[in-house]
Amino acid sequence: MFDFIRSHRRWMQLVLLILVVPAFAFFGIEGYVGFMSRDKELAEVNGVAITQPEYDAVRRNQLEDLRRALGAQFDAEAIDTPAFRERILNDMINQRVIAEAAMQGRYSVSDEQVRDTIADIPAVQENGVFSAQRYRQVLAAQGMTPADFENRVRSDLILAQVLGPVGATAAAPNKVAQALMAAMTQERVVSLRRFNAAGYEGDVEITATDIAAWYEDNQEQLRLPESLNIEYVLLDEEAASQGLSVPESEIQAYYEQNQSRYGQPEQRRVSHILREVSPDADQATKEAARAKAQDLADQLQADPAQFATLAAEFSQDPGSSSQGGDLGWISKDTLVPEVEQAVFQLEPDTISEVIESPFGYHVAVVTQVQPASVKPLEQVREDIEAEVLRQMAAVRFADLATSLTNLVYDQRDALAPIADQLDLPLRQAQGLARSGLLPGELFARETPIDPDQVEILNNPRVLQIAYSPEVLQDRFNSGVIETAPGTVLALRVQQVNPSAVPPLDQVEGLIRDRLVVERSLALARQAGEAALSVINDGSQSPMGFAAAEVVSRQDPRNLNAAELEAVMKQPQGAVPSIIGVDTSQGYSLLDIKSIAAGQEMPIANQQQFKGQLAQAWGRAEEQAAMQVLRRLFNVQVLPDAQVLISGQDNR
Repeated sequence: MFDFIRSHRRWMQLVLLILVVPAFAFFGIEGYVGFMSRDKELAEVNGVAITQPEYDAVRRNQLEDLRRALGAQFDAEAIDTPAFRERILNDMINQRVIAEAAMQGRYSVSDEQVRDTIADIPAVQENGVFSAQRYRQVLAAQGMTPADFENRVRSDLILAQVLGPVGATAAAPNKVAQALMAAMTQERVVSLRRFNAAGYEGDVEITATDIAAWYEDNQEQLRLPESLNIEYVLLDEEAASQGLSVPESEIQAYYEQNQSRYGQPEQRRVSHILREVSPDADQATKEAARAKAQDLADQLQADPAQFATLAAEFSQDPGSSSQGGDLGWISKDTLVPEVEQAVFQLEPDTISEVIESPFGYHVAVVTQVQPASVKPLEQVREDIEAEVLRQMAAVRFADLATSLTNLVYDQRDALAPIADQLDLPLRQAQGLARSGLLPGELFARETPIDPDQVEILNNPRVLQIAYSPEVLQDRFNSGVIETAPGTVLALRVQQVNPSAVPPLDQVEGLIRDRLVVERSLALARQAGEAALSVINDGSQSPMGFAAAEVVSRQDPRNLNAAELEAVMKQPQGAVPSIIGVDTSQGYSLLDIKSIAAGQEMPIANQQQFKGQLAQAWGRAEEQAAMQVLRRLFNVQVLPDAQVLISGQDNR
């Protein structure tokens, strides 16, 4: 073949020319090159594309930042959602728009502004002052030169000039702020009468015909999404503990090695008198304080019974002088070393010599001693056994987790042999949808699921991996999935359950409950509207209302959200009045008696509120300005972006 090509080189060149030239003629040289190698374009700003490689680089950086911040809690599958991807693309578009505006506006920043900005960064300061050495060290650790960093700062400052002044100078009009504060503090006097639906449930009758009719008319409300039947091997502390027992020798050894955990150290009840003196006091002051302490010690050695009286009169320790000098029960490592050493060498009911410490001069007495003691083994046996078992299970867990990790990759198409080899149960779960396990009243399970495992199976990482192509389509074992420290599992899809409406007999109880709620709410509304009608036509005075309360948006008292909203929306001219409102629990009548201005906010609260309002106003104005700039620079989000955001590109 190759000999033929070498022998007929001119003929082959002619054939290639015939094949290639029409392609150039049809696409053009630029189009041909673009057709062969052009990157996907996600958006355009002023005619310049944002490509997928640019987007991928930003996305990787953000995920890596989150990985560093979250550590072991980082879960890329749970974080990398359509909303996350859309936000990244919009941020890139907005940054490109701001850069375009800065370029066209010819914004600039002086060297002095750059220097001042860098000098204010705490990371490059020492003792609150810019340090050139620290600055170079920080940049070197990040692989940057001062020139690179200064260019980045200059760029950020230039870009900040586009929208920064919009937000920084924004301030809500004082009239708006005053009106909002008045609305927040405005008070209304209201009486409440509730017609709770629960009280009407006994009056509701639901027939089989009602249930069948509701089922026929509302089947789509009951439709189950696609779900999976899976088998899985779960490894946690409980599984790792199965079959383990603690030998008596281990219990005895642990007890002997950890007696300090089960013992009570020696404690002494101590009283003292302190003559306080500062460590930097002059010698004369120290000598006077010591002399007074020595005088008190001499008096107490002659008559120990007057310790409490002298302590109350002469001790300068405010915490104990009123208690007759009593410091309570003291164990080691409680007092300053000088005092502690002295009192733990002191015989009970013996007055100490004068003790010097950083606080001054002490005279102490030990009034009671509680010797050190250790609980007998039988009292702590259960605790020791549980602790040793936990340690043994932790070692076994690590071994089993390693074995499970290796086995699920060595044997990709079955979990049962792996479960048998590791002596772990092979569990089943039916109805695992993309959003989590389907509720039991909708999905009839052959095998009940342990409630403790529902949270594990609903873990976003488990759901993400269960629906990954390798596990869902190829039916391979998943890798080992860690749902929490000390809890891992591996799963395999057994069956895919297509989206379907459950049969009537499976959801009959659910429909009955729903109809009871709907009809009891309707009866409550009917009763409430009837009561409101006779009040409004004057045939009956208001009855059954609770005592009037003063409510406000800041203090709703006993009103729920629906009731408070209805009360506060009632205009000034329509008060007094009685109104009715539907709530999630039934129907409520609200007798709105009066409206009055509430107490004015304290000045500090007013300033805080105005500051928060100004920030919100500024953000709104920045967003509005950004939308104007996006239109000005003809921002277009292209079809490939929607594919990428939805995750359908299978990257």
